[in-house]
Amino acid sequence: MLQPNDLPLVCLPLDLPAAAAAAELVEFLHQFTEALERHYAAQLHRYYSAAEQRDCEHPLSSTSTDETF
Repeated sequence: MLQPNDLPLVCLPLDLPAAAAAAELVEFLHQFTEALERHYAAQLHRYYSAAEQRDCEHPLSSTSTDETF
């Protein structure tokens, strides 16, 4: 897992020459994320299912002092 002082995995350009370039970059990142999700779908499903199971076994305490609701 990356730590705060680790080097970034991807270096993104800070100044894109046009709005269209920014839109193309965002579209590429969406497509890249979708490809990763498809490739790792089974692993992601197992991870989130296990996390949901842990949450059900250990629900949050109902003695919260937050009275904003």
